[in-house]
Amino acid sequence: MFGIHPISWFSALPNELAVFLLSMIPVTELRAAIPIGIEMYGLSPVNTWILAVVGNAVPAAILLCCMPYIHDFIIEKKVLGKLLTTQLRKAEKKFSGKYAKYGALGLVLFVGIPLPLTGAWTGTLAAFVFNIPFKKSFILIFAGICLAATIMTFITLFFGRVV
Repeated sequence: MFGIHPISWFSALPNELAVFLLSMIPVTELRAAIPIGIEMYGLSPVNTWILAVVGNAVPAAILLCCMPYIHDFIIEKKVLGKLLTTQLRKAEKKFSGKYAKYGALGLVLFVGIPLPLTGAWTGTLAAFVFNIPFKKSFILIFAGICLAATIMTFITLFFGRVV
């Protein structure tokens, strides 16, 4: 698809490390790493699940730690700061009611349901926009990562050879 072949990105590395690294990348995350690990590399589902969950959680933790500093850096820039502030206000206003209504479950499901443009990376951004404290947001995002990994593992095991 579009000349993108994630399997070949880390082909020179051990399969376990390739799954770990694939799950860290925002384009693939664990949604691609799990099927590749099980179907292409022949890794056990449990081993693949663990590698993908940990690999997907690492950038989430780093982003949660760095996001306030990145935000402060961008805010200081004239054009970007104004644009970012405007966009964050719009996003917070648009979704704050929905987050308040669904709370923690909303963030877990947002990260955990394997759909396009959802996952740990965007969940981290959402947690930052809604000012969810680090510890709480990481626990919710990690729960979503575990849910997504479980869903992808079952889909791969039951439908992987069919598709």
